Amino acid sequence: MHSHQNIKATTILAVRKGGRTVMAADGQVSLGETIMKHKANKLRFMYQDRVLIGFAGAAADAFNLFEKLESKLEKFNGNLTRAAVELAKDWRTDKILRKLEALLLASDAEHTFIISGTGDVIGPDEPVAAIGSGGPYALSAARALVEHSDLDAPTIALEAMKIAASICLYTNEQIMIQEIEKQHDPEE
Repeated sequence: MHSHQNIKATTILAVRKGGRTVMAADGQVSLGETIMKHKANKLRFMYQDRVLIGFAGAAADAFNLFEKLESKLEKFNGNLTRAAVELAKDWRTDKILRKLEALLLASDAEHTFIISGTGDVIGPDEPVAAIGSGGPYALSAARALVEHSDLDAPTIALEAMKIAASICLYTNEQIMIQEIEKQHDPEE
C-alpha cells in the first residue's frame, strides 16, 4: 500500500462567506481500492467549539495530531495561528510525529490553515480551502460558487462536495457539514 494513497483518499472543504465558517467532509474510508466505511466522521470541534478540524490520511495518525493540536490550543488560549505553527514545528522535528501520515485542515471564526508534516502551515488567499484527493474538485467548485453565487457557506460547501463526489473515486456523497458558531464578545 502506498503511503501517499492514504493521504489523498478523502475530501475535506472549508468555506467562509457572509460571516459564516463551515467545514464539510465526505464519509468514505478507503483502504487501497476497497471501501471500508461509508459514514466516517472526519470533522472534530476543539477548544470550546471555536475551532473545527478535518483530516485526510491515516485515521490513527490524525487522532494523534488532533490530541497534539488540542493541547496547543489549550496552551495558547485558543489562538489557532500560534497553535498551528507550534504543531507544525513539532510535527516536522519530532522523530515519532514525523512518521505520521495525515494532513489537517483547521478553521476558527477568522482563519483557515492547512497543516502538514513537512512543517507547512498554509493560510489560503481565498475564503475556501480543501485537502484530500477530492480537494481540488471541491475547491474549484467552492471558489466559483463563492465568487459567482448568492448561496450561503453551508450550501456552497454541500454543492461543492457533491461535485467532488461525482468526480473523485475516494469521495462519497455521505457529506457531513459543521459550522463554527459566532462567538459573542462579552464587551459588545
